[in-house]
Amino acid sequence: MELIIDGLKKAIEMILSGDQEIFDITWLTLRVCFTAILISSLIGLPLGMFLGLKKFKGKRIVLILINIGMGLPPVVAGLWITMFLWRSGPLGHLQLLYSPTAIVMAQVLVSLPIVTGLTSSAFQQIDEKLLLQIKALGATKIQTLLLLVKQTKIAIVAAIMAGFGRVIAEVGAAMMVGGNIKGDTRILTTSIVMEVSKGNFDVALAISFILLTVALFITASLTLLQQRRHIP
Repeated sequence: MELIIDGLKKAIEMILSGDQEIFDITWLTLRVCFTAILISSLIGLPLGMFLGLKKFKGKRIVLILINIGMGLPPVVAGLWITMFLWRSGPLGHLQLLYSPTAIVMAQVLVSLPIVTGLTSSAFQQIDEKLLLQIKALGATKIQTLLLLVKQTKIAIVAAIMAGFGRVIAEVGAAMMVGGNIKGDTRILTTSIVMEVSKGNFDVALAISFILLTVALFITASLTLLQQRRHIP
């Protein structure tokens, strides 16, 4: 219990003292996480909508692959990104390994199937009678899509939150493709692992409290957005 209290005190001390390194690490964490979830949402939401509404040959196989991807171990994602970005890999000439961009790529790989899969499930559950009713009213494709998005807003935001939760807690892939380089690719999760390996449990706990605070604030904000008009 004393160790936890010391960690909390250390976290408050780091914040109040304006620890520049902690602020830089936190900012980089937010930057890569928001970039990753934005990319995953821009690709995953339309893809999930398409898979949920359209019927085509091979759809079941695509959904199986997406569901497998939802449980993809982060270290596997990190390994694949590393191989592609390695000096002798297909994308080695871009020299992106051990950079924030590489971390974003790994985070997209683990969050995209989650956003896509949950969005697809939400749109598959739309009552066909509702679709027929919308068509009968003469709605255009754009109007139909907007109505369906409004109908599934709660599920869509839930998909984004699930994807964000995956990327902000991710450590294995970020460590592998980023290298945990101070001032360049060190984020909150990799910092915690590093401090634990050095035996600095108070600092690791302090950083974990900062990470939890950031995650809780963002998740709470998304939940309020999701539940607007549903909570009295």
